[in-house]
Amino acid sequence: MNTPPPSVAWHAQSPESVLEYLKTSIKGLSASEVAQRLAADGPNELKETKVINLWRLFLGQFSSLIVWILIVAGFIAGLLGEWVDSIAILAIVVLNSVIGFYQEFNAEKAIAALKKMTAPSAKVWRDGHVVAIPAAEVVTGDVLEIEDGDLAAADARLLEASSLRCIESSLTGESEAVEKKVVTLDKADVPLGDRENMVFAGTSVASGTAKAVVVATGMQTEMGRIAGLLGEATLEEAGEGTPLQHKLAAFGRLLVWISLGIVGLLFVLGLLRGMKFFELFLTSVSLAVAAVPEGLPAIVTISLALGVRRMSHRRALVRKLPAVETLGSTSVICTDKTGTLTVGEMTARAFYVAGQSFEITGEGYGPDGKVLMDGKAPEAAHAASLLELGNVLVGGNNSHLQQVAGQWKVIGDPTEGALLSAGGKAGGDKERADKEQPRHHEIPFDSDRKRHTVVRLMPDKLLRAFVNGAPDKLLALCTHVLGSDGVRPITDADRNAISAENSTLAGKAMRVLGAAYRDLEPTPPESLTADQVERELVFVGLTGLVDPPRPEVKDAVSRCLAAGIRVVMITGDHPQTAMAIAHELGIATGDNLAVSGIELEKMSDDELKQRAPQIAVYARVTAAHKLRIIRAWKANDAVVAMTGDGVNDAPAIKGADIGIAMGRGGTEVTKQASDMIITDDNFATIVAAVEEGRGIYDNIRKTLQYLLAGNTGELLLMMACILSGLPMPLLPIHLLWINLVTDGLPALCLAVDPIDADVMTRAPRPRNERITSGSFLGMMFFTGVLTAGVSFAVFLYGLRTETVELARTHAFATLVFAELFRSFGVRSETKTVWQMGFVTNIRLLLVVAVSFIIQITSHHSRFIADLFRGATMDLSDCIMLTAVAAIPLVLLEIIKVFRSAASSRTRGSPSSSPCTT
Repeated sequence: MNTPPPSVAWHAQSPESVLEYLKTSIKGLSASEVAQRLAADGPNELKETKVINLWRLFLGQFSSLIVWILIVAGFIAGLLGEWVDSIAILAIVVLNSVIGFYQEFNAEKAIAALKKMTAPSAKVWRDGHVVAIPAAEVVTGDVLEIEDGDLAAADARLLEASSLRCIESSLTGESEAVEKKVVTLDKADVPLGDRENMVFAGTSVASGTAKAVVVATGMQTEMGRIAGLLGEATLEEAGEGTPLQHKLAAFGRLLVWISLGIVGLLFVLGLLRGMKFFELFLTSVSLAVAAVPEGLPAIVTISLALGVRRMSHRRALVRKLPAVETLGSTSVICTDKTGTLTVGEMTARAFYVAGQSFEITGEGYGPDGKVLMDGKAPEAAHAASLLELGNVLVGGNNSHLQQVAGQWKVIGDPTEGALLSAGGKAGGDKERADKEQPRHHEIPFDSDRKRHTVVRLMPDKLLRAFVNGAPDKLLALCTHVLGSDGVRPITDADRNAISAENSTLAGKAMRVLGAAYRDLEPTPPESLTADQVERELVFVGLTGLVDPPRPEVKDAVSRCLAAGIRVVMITGDHPQTAMAIAHELGIATGDNLAVSGIELEKMSDDELKQRAPQIAVYARVTAAHKLRIIRAWKANDAVVAMTGDGVNDAPAIKGADIGIAMGRGGTEVTKQASDMIITDDNFATIVAAVEEGRGIYDNIRKTLQYLLAGNTGELLLMMACILSGLPMPLLPIHLLWINLVTDGLPALCLAVDPIDADVMTRAPRPRNERITSGSFLGMMFFTGVLTAGVSFAVFLYGLRTETVELARTHAFATLVFAELFRSFGVRSETKTVWQMGFVTNIRLLLVVAVSFIIQITSHHSRFIADLFRGATMDLSDCIMLTAVAAIPLVLLEIIKVFRSAASSRTRGSPSSSPCTT
């Protein structure tokens, strides 16, 4: 039998229709039928994506144009005899390729991790008997036997269920256990989280038992569809690259044409002047090598690697080096709610007992926290009523709390775990209750009664029923209420006050549960039915539960907004709950919209693209929806980051420009699909990563400005001399020395420059912004003109007063000194050298000082002077040339002062005031 089409809405079919459609029965399949279906459909496993050819993956690392420029430059340097330079260039290329190959190969482990989440075995009906089989052998039409603690082996339609509750957070993102029951839903387009008559592969059973018929296996399950989306995201987004990679590739293409054009022009002009061919060839080749900043990839790698190290100290693990820079250019962060913005654990936040409201502190299931009244410890008069409520919460509870690796975990239903923790804070003691009040009988929760009752044998030999459930249902069964002076008959005023408080807590997006009890005469367990026990109850109080926001997230969201970054919530939770959290955190304002998954299904991709900027919250969405949302933002030219922890987040995390997984609560498949892992599950850490990313981009940009302006100065100086009919001011050895030492070492120091304090006050960079913008190129050319100008002037003066060798030596020294001075000024486009301070980058200060010493020493050594085919000169000449070389830096800093003053006047003028009409 072939697998039924996924379009069948199994939740809208009756159990009998499903059995008939699948040609099976309540007693399961025969062995022969199973064999046929297994042969036709294949094993119940998730298929991995197509295996990537390792050689093709490695050779793909050499597809970048700038990589080939560097390879050619390396070989040319070798032909010139500069073997150290040649080996360094080629080593950089190979190292970068190996790193890229490893990262891409390692990133393909996501599907394998997803496979580990499926159930290893299952209990099914075969030939009229229940047998345990490997989960891979489950087929459609099999009837599963499910019980507490099981991991569902496939997607299945419930046939029978008793107090069944499933934890689907990894699939839907909802933190609460979901109640399951055998009903037929009347709509086909029901969100995944609301399909209460279905169980899904990979989800766990918190409580209860059930029998269900398998409707989908392997890649046809909801988990399989996520695996398919993950593979689709991998293929579609593969090769897109990060913004930085795009900009460097564009820069490489521009650079090669400019370099070839200028070098070719100089070569032709030299031939027309009658220069020797071989000498002209060597000079042209040297200029070509000098024009390509071969140190740039190393500098980018070093800058990113140091950023990764700094991020690790700030509890963010970067799996791919470009991820830090990409996050720095992020304009939209799409984040899951459960476990990311919120704690991810149901937590009691409020009590209402004896007519008084109390707040509860502490996060998660742990015992840390207190019960407060108006921000203070409650008076002694309230202790008795709080204790009574605590006794009901722990007495009517099946869950257990356990501390694992420093974190409190719940064994059982998450909601009961939250009630158990809250009961302990109110004074209840589960261990003492189990010891002194042994369990006598239990009436399980069901969706009709909406109550759960545990009957215990009290020390006085009477029975007491502890009842927890929906407040409205519970209140209707109460005849008495616990007041400040003890138990008394309930009045209409009491009922109205309790109902009003219930509405108030529900309006705060809390899940509200009522607590009551009843004393009974000793009775055999079989006589304790719900109708006999759950009546004439004493109403004790209300408990408000919520999955609370992390305390640091609100400030983190505020910092994102200040930095021009839009935060969007994407969750599988209910719209009302999601919107309440979004308003509390500042993600949503009055003008923002909340869209449900059903509404999203009705939107076309174009409509979603148009409406995306107005939508702050997406609720009740699936993994496929999340991927669509990511692509809609990317279609709006946004650089999108996606955070999450569940399996349902993995495709969107893979498809985003940068995927961020949560390290503590995140599933392994999500981590493998991500670019970055937040090790403390703290949304605020993402803000730190944004700051690091922006700082790294600034450092790469200033380094590129420094290298290109220097190269421009060299090219302009050579061009000016050739056009003027003058001798060559720089020889190939000079060009290579400048390229290797003068440019390379300060550039490395600029790559690790401290991050500007103002970096988080700027708007994000547009996705299509080139790293070499118009202003960038203008400043690069202007700086090159200044540097070439002073060197040309010195060379011209030397030709008139000294020998060609000495004039060339003076021009060479001036150019080197000017470059070293300029390294201080390039650190900021707006702040002057004295505002930045020399000691704020001590590495740069030391490198410049040592380089000055080496350069000056070289001009006093006959051996080194001969090596550079120049002349020696006096210390006084060095001092004079140093003063001349400082002119470009001084002029550039004066321009900054005037530009800053003009900007201040513009900001302070009446016409620029936002209040001006």
